[in-house]
Amino acid sequence: MKPPAEPDKEPEIPVYLTKKERKKLRRQNRQEAQKEEQEKIRLGLLPPPEPKVRMANLMRVLGTEAVQDPTKIEAHVRAQMEKRQKAHEEANAARKLTTEQRREKKMRKIKEDTTLGVHVSVYRLKDLKNPAKKFKVEANANQLFMTGIAVCHKDCNVVVVEGGPKQQRKFRRLMMHRIKWNEDTQKRSKDDEDSDSEEETDKSNKCSLVWEGTTKNRAFVEIKFKVCPTEAFAREQFKRFGVEHYWDLAYSGAVMETTGDDL
Repeated sequence: MKPPAEPDKEPEIPVYLTKKERKKLRRQNRQEAQKEEQEKIRLGLLPPPEPKVRMANLMRVLGTEAVQDPTKIEAHVRAQMEKRQKAHEEANAARKLTTEQRREKKMRKIKEDTTLGVHVSVYRLKDLKNPAKKFKVEANANQLFMTGIAVCHKDCNVVVVEGGPKQQRKFRRLMMHRIKWNEDTQKRSKDDEDSDSEEETDKSNKCSLVWEGTTKNRAFVEIKFKVCPTEAFAREQFKRFGVEHYWDLAYSGAVMETTGDDL
């Protein structure tokens, strides 16, 4: 029997060309298009293009005409240059993607196929009260089209996210490196004793990757934040989706870490 996460067909490995090969292929395509256009001009299917006149080659292309009436010829050349510039800008605007197409292209790059298996990561935090850091976690999860849950409990905050391998790499970098959990962005109290205690609490805050693996299906529909006053209520949030073992694993690690600090 084949493993469930293995695709039915072998993945096709794309052929990557070097920079020199890409330039050669582009040059050949351009030459073929130019030859085809020349053949049509010879057969009379297309009118011959007018000479491409610029201010630099004005005298060489027009010759005596430029000497007879230079002002008229200069105006003609400038009008021709503006016409070429306008055609160039119109061609660029025709190729430009609309706002909806750009959004769809970005979504295709970020979204991943999770039909063969969903990658899950469980993170544990000691403190997730800072609204700015909470917003970063939620905003990045939504931007990466990930699902999961974040449960806020005293001394044990658990963040569970589901998605593809590329999404998990980006989110792991956010949680483990980009967000500085030891920084205190809130206003400190003027009292020296209170500020000292806040610094001590803030320094002990860190993010730990409790577990990562794959499951067959997604357990959550979207990313949600839940504030839980008791441990039983927090476990109930996971039990509703049939993944209470995520909470058991993270909470047991938090209890062992607290016990080790007390000893």
